[in-house]
Amino acid sequence: MDKKKILLFLIPLLLSGCSDYLSLQPRNKVTEDIVVRSEEAILAYLANLYGRLPLEDFNWSPYNGFVQGNAWGSHDSADWCDEAMNSQFDDIGPEAHDLWAGAYRLIRDINLFISKYDDFQMEEGAKARLLGEAYAMRGIVYGELAKRYGGLSLITVPQEFNGDVENLKVPRSTELETWRFILKQFDTAISLLPDDTDTRRLGLWSAYAYKSRYALYAASIAKFSEPNGVVYAGEAADKKLVGIDVSDADFFYGEVLSAAEKVMSSGRYGLFRPTPADPDEAAAAYQTLFETPDDCLGTPQEPIFCRGYQQRTFLTHNWDIFNRPIQVANGWKYPGRCNPTLDLVDDYDDYTDDGLSNTGVRVLTTVGGTGDTDYNGYDAGKNYLKFDNPLDIFARKDARLHATLILPGSTYKNTKIIIQGGLVKADGSAIFRTGVGDGGVVGKDGLSYYTYGAADKMRYSGFDPTGSGSYTRSGFLVRKWMQESRTVPAETGYGDNTWIDMRYAEVLLNYAEAAVEISTRTDGQNRKAQDAINAIRHRAAHTDELRISGNLNNDRALVRNERRVELALENKRYWDLFRWRTFHTSFVSRKKMSLVPFIDLREDPPQYIFVRMYMPEFIGQTFDYMRYYRQIPGISNSSLVQNP
Repeated sequence: MDKKKILLFLIPLLLSGCSDYLSLQPRNKVTEDIVVRSEEAILAYLANLYGRLPLEDFNWSPYNGFVQGNAWGSHDSADWCDEAMNSQFDDIGPEAHDLWAGAYRLIRDINLFISKYDDFQMEEGAKARLLGEAYAMRGIVYGELAKRYGGLSLITVPQEFNGDVENLKVPRSTELETWRFILKQFDTAISLLPDDTDTRRLGLWSAYAYKSRYALYAASIAKFSEPNGVVYAGEAADKKLVGIDVSDADFFYGEVLSAAEKVMSSGRYGLFRPTPADPDEAAAAYQTLFETPDDCLGTPQEPIFCRGYQQRTFLTHNWDIFNRPIQVANGWKYPGRCNPTLDLVDDYDDYTDDGLSNTGVRVLTTVGGTGDTDYNGYDAGKNYLKFDNPLDIFARKDARLHATLILPGSTYKNTKIIIQGGLVKADGSAIFRTGVGDGGVVGKDGLSYYTYGAADKMRYSGFDPTGSGSYTRSGFLVRKWMQESRTVPAETGYGDNTWIDMRYAEVLLNYAEAAVEISTRTDGQNRKAQDAINAIRHRAAHTDELRISGNLNNDRALVRNERRVELALENKRYWDLFRWRTFHTSFVSRKKMSLVPFIDLREDPPQYIFVRMYMPEFIGQTFDYMRYYRQIPGISNSSLVQNP
């Protein structure tokens, strides 16, 4: 039997806890004979490790952790930063899930696997790959812990209890030592792993890619903590268990550049459909990449490492049913939950120019181009831009916007999605988020119009304040990852499209950011960074060329903005704000923004205006910089950074 098929088959088998195979042995310990008895058993054990990797996928929630079928699992991260808002709740963080214990249990099992390597009864080349996979997995798990806790207890062998608990205690290493250790795990993996592009198993190129991700995190906290006011005091800080000196930033940026460049020069990876003929073709390709990632493989390919799902098994998700518009909910009671913000939408470029002013400063055109900064609601005295159709206001916006979000007036599953929150009467007075009766309001054309765009609550998808949570309160819904081309039943357990955890576009973005931020950047690195950013933009049908100019502030803004829109709703933005140490400044009593379409009955025929306003009923977010490090469980001291 094909080893990959064995691996994929055994993941749900092992994780379900229902197999006769597992019931033959104690559940709390994997014995040596199971690990080494046969190649199939070894692969089964490896599949279990893969299934428990802390990849922030469809079933990840900062609040609940990794819960199969999580109700609004992976978009919690978007809700807790500036990407989105839950349709019903004000999720304001911080991450509450305790990754500590589960991650160290996984590390123990990885260490056990490594310790039995010499006894594996299989061909040497296959054995080496298994060892490389284990080292790469150990790097990922420690990387996820270090993001949350700083310096860690670095354990590389399976500990055994001999009656004295003191012998099991391993002091925390400094945060610098921890991140260097993590990179060494990937270096070891790289020396062992094969050159292939299997997206379900860690290989040479995925090890390089993950190394670039974690090196970038370490570089960022070294460079940005102190300049952004994140300065810690106390025992943990004195012992360097939290924080990295700014002088170490360049080392980690150099590691990012080296690792990312290996992938970029391999010839094995590229952007999916990199040269579209027009924005429509670009939007279709970008949507396909996330809707059906397994159909986007080849040479070169964009997906690097993925997690697969299967209907009606332990490995399934519910992304589609919880995020579909209510107009196509097909009887599901809880649609429309993830509401992307106007903050995100504004950061997508249009196709009019290169996004730079004459002085070389980055300029983004806000939706509608009005530069409106009044977010307090409809103003009868304001001269709003007017449109025949609600989708017209987005006509020149980046193709990725149309592929990532469902916009007012978008077509989804052959249905025009009606998102409207207000109505302007002929006398100039407005109705906002309240019903207008069964008869509606009669326009100059003699037809009846409604606050939400229709009289029937099942025929519109926005702004109804009834508290059901089924209507967007931002003006936008999610298209990315949704299954538009196939029918997903209106019940749990049918989400089975693949989660892309690492893809080539992220590698390009990692390289570009490191090239901009390293203090010793060269002209060659500038050119490669510029080429990387423009390749991503060209895949989105931009024909202009952005410039890495050497102006740090402008280059930084350019690279960060491309990262924001390219990786939107992929659970990256939350951690980007963490590693840049800007989360606490971005969320000082911060209110999120919405775009509310109104139908204006002063015109004949009626036209649409768009009112930029604070997210309805959103109380605002705050964030204390102490939250950049989680409190280690089991330590009674309540001060987050004092944990010795």
